[in-house]
Parts: sequence; structure tokens; C-alpha cells
Amino acid sequence: MPDPLRLDLDVVLPDVPDARDACVARLTDALAATAGVERAHVVPAEGERPAQLCLHYDPAVVALPRLRRTALATGARLTDRYGHVLWAADGLGNQRRARTVAERLRQRPGVVEAEANATGPIRIEFDRGETTEADLRRALAGLGVTVPTDVPPEVAAAEGHDGHDHAPGEGHDDHSGHNHAPGAHGGHAHGGIFGERTELIFAVLSGVCVGLGWGLETFTGVAEAVPFGLYLGAYAFGGWFTVREAVDSIRAGRFEIDFLMIVAAAGAAALGEWFEGGLLLFLFSIGHALEGYAMGRARRAIEALGELAPATARVRRDGVETEVPVGDLRVGDTVVVRPDERIAADGIVTVGTSAVDQAPVTGESVPVDKRPAPDLDAALADAQAAAPEHRVFAGTLNGAGALDIVVTRPAGETTLARVVQMVAEAETERSPTQRFTDRFERVFVPSVLALVVGLIVVPPVLGVLGLVSEPFAASFYRAMAVMVAASPCALAIATPSAVLSGVARAGRSGVLVKGGGPLEALGGVTAIAFDKTGTLTEGAPRVTDVVAAEGATEEELVEAVVAVERLSEHPLARAVVRDLEDRATGAATAENLQSVTGHGVRATLAGEAVAVGKPDLFTLDGGTAAPDTLLETDRALKADGRSTMVVQRGGRFLGVVGLMDTPRASAKGVLQQLHALGIETTIMISGDAQVVAESVARAVGIDEARGDLLPDDKVEAIKQLRQKGEVAMVGDGVNDAPAMATATVGIAMGAAGSDVALETADVALMADDLAKLPFAVGLSRQTRGIIRQNLWMSLGMVAFLVPATLLGLGIGPAVALHEGSTLVVVFNALRLLAYREPVW
Repeated sequence: MPDPLRLDLDVVLPDVPDARDACVARLTDALAATAGVERAHVVPAEGERPAQLCLHYDPAVVALPRLRRTALATGARLTDRYGHVLWAADGLGNQRRARTVAERLRQRPGVVEAEANATGPIRIEFDRGETTEADLRRALAGLGVTVPTDVPPEVAAAEGHDGHDHAPGEGHDDHSGHNHAPGAHGGHAHGGIFGERTELIFAVLSGVCVGLGWGLETFTGVAEAVPFGLYLGAYAFGGWFTVREAVDSIRAGRFEIDFLMIVAAAGAAALGEWFEGGLLLFLFSIGHALEGYAMGRARRAIEALGELAPATARVRRDGVETEVPVGDLRVGDTVVVRPDERIAADGIVTVGTSAVDQAPVTGESVPVDKRPAPDLDAALADAQAAAPEHRVFAGTLNGAGALDIVVTRPAGETTLARVVQMVAEAETERSPTQRFTDRFERVFVPSVLALVVGLIVVPPVLGVLGLVSEPFAASFYRAMAVMVAASPCALAIATPSAVLSGVARAGRSGVLVKGGGPLEALGGVTAIAFDKTGTLTEGAPRVTDVVAAEGATEEELVEAVVAVERLSEHPLARAVVRDLEDRATGAATAENLQSVTGHGVRATLAGEAVAVGKPDLFTLDGGTAAPDTLLETDRALKADGRSTMVVQRGGRFLGVVGLMDTPRASAKGVLQQLHALGIETTIMISGDAQVVAESVARAVGIDEARGDLLPDDKVEAIKQLRQKGEVAMVGDGVNDAPAMATATVGIAMGAAGSDVALETADVALMADDLAKLPFAVGLSRQTRGIIRQNLWMSLGMVAFLVPATLLGLGIGPAVALHEGSTLVVVFNALRLLAYREPVW
């Protein structure tokens, strides 16, 4: 059987956002059904290699060229047939409204999937053979939802792309919710005669009518028609949007909370309780408006990220500087950035030095010094591998120096644009608690309706039978009060308001959380596993010990080892030169470097033979062993996790140099903070030797260290930890991807410099700063706590009010308590936007 055919997934399906796209499953299913194909699957991306389509086939049935053509043709058909859009939207002020709109869309011919969120983004997958983007826009307009149509090119280019969202020749409509000027979304954008504030104004007018009607009826002798007219006004203003949403939800085949409120208000009117019905609609509508305000706050916090990128850039082409829209920038352009300007594109510094405030992208609290890359061609060939001091990101703020930057990414693919896109996508991901409340409402609301019907029907029937004696009006009033009490308004907003506030707050500090699921899950972890290299340590060896032998001086040792290692390209040699060069006083230059594979190097320095390497280097060919005291020092350093090199010059042993990938300065404090936050177990899993792992663990305060692990061993270690509780895995998002995927939550560091880390992690620390981890854990724990508070408050109020109304509590008090709990839940969730990073 020949090797399987592998094709890059982005060649077969050039527009899919990632391997999780539904079109990838369609592709593998279609190819698996092809004659001669035994298995079709996707090999995930790894390192610089993209995700690949892998086809295992029988060459006796299908020839390789034919199979390749079939795969490409199948991919082309899927690309042409299915479209995806991610549109910003006005008119989704609350989760119930968003859910109703999504369900109405899913009922349309050609719509494969639709998701909507109260903060704006609507994601739709559709079959181009049955519907078009224009049809979808008209359908949304009919539901009172508007999406942008004409977007300036520089704004469109700055937005992330969600995948194959347009056919050839169509405009790109992938708007991630950040393509409006500040304030364009407002709070609760239903639209109307007062614009985006119409619902809020209508709610206030309803309250004014209720208050005036009650005051005139209670304290004056005006004709009854006057307060009655005011109550009718309260019904009209308070019920306008509520009736519309109730009708939409019924058309979608669901009885929502809005419907319960309308029925209860109509029932109160039927009983002549116009004041109580008007009060109900006023409080319910003002609750809707404030709920929209809460969602708008969370949305604007996210939109503020996208607005950081400038709309234009100063580009130098053919020696002439011109200002162009960022959408017109091309890879390879030179962008000129003046002092105190925002940087317009991701790129590599070629001219100038400056300090750049990267907080909008990475969350770093202090500016980062930038300088030109010494090897520009190498830096441009692999921009992700370029050192942080040479890379800049769109949306960051330049300091006092002027910079010339060569663009490495088009505007729509900058780190900032991708972060904004991912946060927008995260808003559409429901957390486990959200999914629970959705399922609960689907059962609970019809149950309430059944209970209300029973409360209305059963007492008169029992009265006919002579078993009870209760007027119909009393039974009907009690049923309406129960309907108000049992409506889970607070429950509907309890989780999404907290999740969206938490995601927005995290993004402001350079922590990307991909949805409510990871945010909740991180708040519940009891153990955290860490990779060693580059996570708990700096990721590069440093000289930690310089120990001179008896009869030698430290100056002699340093001079000899630096002179020889200058000639070597080995990573340890470069570390020695970097760390000890300033201490070398001799001017002599070594020559005639010879490498002894597996043992060390030899050279000549000022006419004397110099050898640097392992102790066994000196016993080769009958040579002299190092003194016992020096060997004992070498063994002690190795036992403490050091890599060592013994140095000999002219037959004299000068000493030993120890190197180590040293722990990050912040690592020990971070571990202490995590334990203070309630993390019970910390473990380091590393491919390095056990003694090295244990040495680092002792230095930083890790509870347990496991070394000598292969990638599969790391996965097994995570599985063992998960048997005891929820586990987070912190790594670089590349080599640790399998272990991160196995953990409850995968956390990648330095994601601003790594596409792979951005894609693979559930939570991404944009800066290469371990100190952001306690903030992420603390925020997620507070989010989880607020969600629980909101759930207890909303369910507790329902549990209290239902029996209370059955026992005689009136509609008025029930309305006040019910809607009051909704407002408390909203403002409780908004506290997350003010969450402060812990100070230790």
C-alpha cells in the first residue's frame, strides 16, 4: 500500500477559517465515499506545516493523479456552494432576541446554521444554491436587525476573515463587530423614531404615563378617563417592542418570556388592573433597555480594540511618501511611523529606535524597546521567529523615536485584527451554564403556561362540582401573578452578561479567552501543568556558575573559555560568549578550532592547547583526567540541573563553567499567587532530564516535576491529573499542542508572536509574560462566582415568588421584585468590567 496522499487543506478549501469548519467534514465525508479511498481525515497543523487533507487509497482502484483531481474538484464545489458570513448587527439587545433571530434564520431555506449574540455578531452558514447574502440581509431587516452594507475599504481590510464568506466577485462581509465609529451601536439598537435609543425612551415614557396615571387617580378627583388614557399610553409605549419580540418568538415556534409578560399584562387589563399591567410593562421594558445597555458596554469594550488601528498609513514607495488606507498596504511596503503615532501594520523595524507601547495587543504594562533587525532578509523570511525587539504590531503606540517598518502582514491579517475577530467569534460560543439555562427555559416556559392555564381552568371546574367557591376574577388574577413570578427574565441574562463582560475585560489586558466555555472552565481548575522551556524558564541557556580550579583564577578561566567559544556556533557556546564576554580581559584570539563529536572542542590560544568539554574529553587517547575536586564540582553542578564544560589550557585545568535555562524572574511569584487563588496542584512536565526538571521546580516552587517525557508521555500525565479534577496546561501552543488539547483548558504564552498558539489555545496570553496567568485565573474565578450568584439570585427569586403569588401576593409587588432581580443581575455582571489585576 503506497503512502497516503496529503494535500494542504488551504489549497483544497482555500477559504475555510480552520480545520473545524463544517465544510472540512463535508469534504472528508465526500472523499471517503469515493471508490478506492479507504479513509479520509485531516492531519492538524504542526509548527510551520499547515493542516493537511490525508487520503488513504488503493492504487489498484484509483490512480494518484485522478485522486488528486477529485479532491481539488470536491473542494472547489464546496467552496462555490457554501458561504459563511460574520456580520456586525444592530437590533440584538438581549439574548432572548438574539436566540429568536437565529432560530428564524435557521428556518429559512438554504440556511445551514445561524448563531446570534446580544453583542452583535451574527454568524450564518448558507447554501448559495438556495439563498444569497442579499436574501439574508432582507430577512434580517424584516426581523428588525440591520447589518452594515457599505464599509470603507480600510475598515474592511482591518477586519478578520471568517472563512469562505463570499463567492468570487462578491464583496467581503465578514464584520466582526468593530466596524463602526464609537457610539454607533449605542445601547439597545432596535431603531425607531428616536433612533437607537427608541426602546429606552419608550420605556421611560411608559413609566411617566404609569406614574402620572397613578398620581392623578390617587390624589386628585380628575375624571377616570384621564388616568385610563395614561395607562393606555403606558401599555402602548411599554408593550411596543415586547409585543414584536413575542410575535417573533412564536413564529420561531417558541414561547418566550416576552410572551408571558404580554399575556400577564393583557390579563391585568381584563381584570381592570390597568395600573398593575402598565407597571409590569414599564419595568419589563426598562429591564430590556438596561440589559441592552449592559451588552453594549461589553461590546464597546471589545470594539475599542479594533478602533486602535489607524485608518491610514504613511507608506514610502519609490522614494516618495504618501498616505494610503491601511487596506491598500502590501506585504513588503515600507511604512513610516512618526513619534507618538499608532502603528498601522504588523512588521519588522528597519530604521530607527523607539519604545513602543504594546499594551493594546499584548497587555504589557511597560513600553518595549524596538530596534532594526540586523539581518532583514532572515527576519522577513520568518517574521514569527524574529526577536521581539524587531517586531511591531498594528494598533500599538510608538514612542519618541521615528521608525521605518517593512509590512509582513496585510491589514486584514494583523495580530490585532485576528484578536478582534477571535473575540467576536468567542461571543457566539455558549458556555456550559448558558447551554443549561437555554435548555431549562425551553422546558420551563411551556410548563409555566400549562400551570397558568390550570390555575385559570381548574378552580371554576371545581366550583361547578361544588368543591371550591372562588370567583373567576380571583383565580384569573392569581394566575396572572404566578405568570409574572415564574418568568425567568433574570435567568436569561444571568450567564451571557457575565461571560461577555469577562471576555471583554480579559481582552483589555492582553488575555484572549475563546468563549464562555474556557472562561468558566479556567475558573474551576484545581491543577495547572506547565511546560518548562520558555514557559517557566527563559527558553535560552545562561551561564550560572564559573568555578575556578585550585591553582587557577576566575580571570584565566573566563579568558580561555570565551576565546575558544567565540569560534563555535553551538547554542551553549553562544551563551558563554554572550554572558562572559564583558568579563574576558585577554586580547588573544583562539584559532584552529576542532570539534570532538559528543565530547567538546579543542583550539589553540597564544600557542597553547585549550580544550573545553565533558570530563571524558581529557582522557581520550590516553590523556590526563581532571582532578577529583574539579570532577566533584562538575558532578554537583550536574546534579543541580546544569550543563557543564570543563576547561583546560596548556595542560592546566582552569575550572568548570555551568549553564542552565534559568527560571523566569516572575515564575516563583506567579506560583505563589496561583496557590493563593486556590490552585491545589502545580506540576511541570518536560522533555529535559529529570535532574534539570527538579532543579527548576525547586527554584520556582512547583509541587511536582516530571522529566524525560515524550509528547505522548505529557498527554498521559495530563490524563492522570484529570482523573483528580480539572486541569489547565500552559505551554507555547506548538510543541505542547497535544497536551494542551487533552487538558480542560489549554493556555498559550506569547501568542502575539505565534499564529499556531493563537489557533490552538483556549486561552492565549498575548505577551510572553507569565505574570498574566494569575490575572486570567483570578478573572475566570470571579466570573464563575458571579455566574453562580446570578443563577442563585434568579432561580431563588422565582422559587420565592411562585409560592408567594399562589398564596396571594399581588401582581404589583411580584413585578417589582421580579424585575428588580433582573436589574441586580445585570449590574452584578457589569462589575467584571472593572476587575483589577491582583496586587501581591
